[in-house]
Amino acid sequence: MTGDRARHPNASGGFTLIELLITVVIVSILALTALPLAELAVQRGREAELRSALRQIREAIDAYRKEVDEGRIARKAVDTGYPPTLEVLVTGVEDEKSPTRQKIYFLRRIPRNPLADDPHLSNADTWGKRGYASPADDPKPGDDVYDVYPVGGGIGLNGIPYRDW
Repeated sequence: MTGDRARHPNASGGFTLIELLITVVIVSILALTALPLAELAVQRGREAELRSALRQIREAIDAYRKEVDEGRIARKAVDTGYPPTLEVLVTGVEDEKSPTRQKIYFLRRIPRNPLADDPHLSNADTWGKRGYASPADDPKPGDDVYDVYPVGGGIGLNGIPYRDW
């Protein structure tokens, strides 16, 4: 026999209590450093979803306005040319230039605000709506939907409040 086993024939090849404690401490430190990184990754993912949802809705609003300007959507003299609600972008509007009055659709569905916590709200209600007559620094709903913004507080990783995105 050679080594430790020759000197201690009853010794097993397992770990000592000190070795186990040191291993537990090291694993705990690694877990504590990984947790903030995981939270950061989740926040980045939610912010990417938010950017995508805002882009989809804003592009649909702009497309609606373009169709109004081209005369494909009826417009009253007092209308701004923006959709009256977000739901109109999904339900569609009649094409004035189509002989069959076919509908024009701008969204398949209204994206949900990924920062919204209340599961009982409809997708449209998770967004704040700014009317055309409303100033940018104090958005308020109006007779139309000129822009959308995420409701609630919070500041993005870029340091800009979500409401200002």
